[in-house]
Amino acid sequence: MLLRLLAARLALLLLIACFAIPARAADFVDSAERYVALPNQIQRVMAADQSAAVLVYMLAPEKLVGWSQPLSRGQRAYIPAKFARLPVVGRLSGPAPTASADAVARLHPDLIIYTGIVSPEAAARADEIEQQTRVPYIVLEGGIQQIPDTLSVVGAMLGVSERGQDLAHDTRTAIDGLRGRLLITESTERPLVYYGLGPDGLETGLAHSQVMAAIDQAGVINVAGLGTGERTRVTREQIFQWNPAIIIAQQRSFYNTLLRSSSWHGLTAVSKKRVYLGPADPFGWIDDPSGPNLIIGLPWLSALCYPAVYQEDLRASVRDFYDKFYRVKLTDKQLEALVRSAEAQTGETKTQISVPILGAEPVPLPGAAPNAPPSGLRPPGRGGLPGLSPYPPPSAPTNPQ
Repeated sequence: MLLRLLAARLALLLLIACFAIPARAADFVDSAERYVALPNQIQRVMAADQSAAVLVYMLAPEKLVGWSQPLSRGQRAYIPAKFARLPVVGRLSGPAPTASADAVARLHPDLIIYTGIVSPEAAARADEIEQQTRVPYIVLEGGIQQIPDTLSVVGAMLGVSERGQDLAHDTRTAIDGLRGRLLITESTERPLVYYGLGPDGLETGLAHSQVMAAIDQAGVINVAGLGTGERTRVTREQIFQWNPAIIIAQQRSFYNTLLRSSSWHGLTAVSKKRVYLGPADPFGWIDDPSGPNLIIGLPWLSALCYPAVYQEDLRASVRDFYDKFYRVKLTDKQLEALVRSAEAQTGETKTQISVPILGAEPVPLPGAAPNAPPSGLRPPGRGGLPGLSPYPPPSAPTNPQ
């Protein structure tokens, strides 16, 4: 295994060295094991999805030809105007693409990049677009653990190798640093967490889905459990049966409802003031999209779920990340807008909770199957109702549109 890792890293270094040589084309083997001939110089990049758009924006914003989906007013406030005004070119990937080969022809990109779930469908779509347009199209794995190498490789492709390696170093340091801190923690207790998607919060991601990647990395237990697909629709009654210790809302409407509506006050997370709003500007800290924007979500989730083992200054970390990755210096007002609803609330009950290694499979509880919660009575401090399994079956999962 060690030899394979060393070989992979050597191949990466050779690839970066190849791109560092001016005016030299290179053959690239992407994550779908496709051979792609790259041009000598890459000045215009089309992102097949918003995750790739964020990647290119962080590395070389002047080479991004447009966003895959519209930016909200809130997002544009955190992006320099000349880049916030880039056109919406549509999405080439996914079950319902909004862009086609004709759009590629109009934009004249030198390269198309997709980052996300590597599948036969994604590879076939890349082959189709590449054959129709003669524009090289690379498919890259979008998992959190691959982000450092992706930043290095794509940075070299775009002629910003030093920046790519710099961001990759910071990303790897953040991941490894958190892993190192969690290594010294012996307990395997983890909180039950519910991530409420959409305006009503009654949709959530399944364990090991792309939408839950950052939460999975934090070593907590996703109450929705395992299943096929990305997302599942749930009911209010199911959430009460799960009784999570922590609830994170994707949208403010659900966050406000949890805090203001008496119908939700019986939940452990609500009564103990452990309800949070996931920051989303200019891009999400948990998802939307799934890319290097998630890196700031890891220390934030650690601070929420394990306050006794994560003692860094969250505000300082946010300022540094936005300055380094987005090239934006946050005002005090912008910083407060990001973290105010994402921080621990006054009166929140804090309990020291220990976690497994970052990125590792969750450690099963005594007598429980891997990745499954215990049946029957819950351990103290984890959420869940006594005498009920914290995992009633969710409704049929659905894939994101």
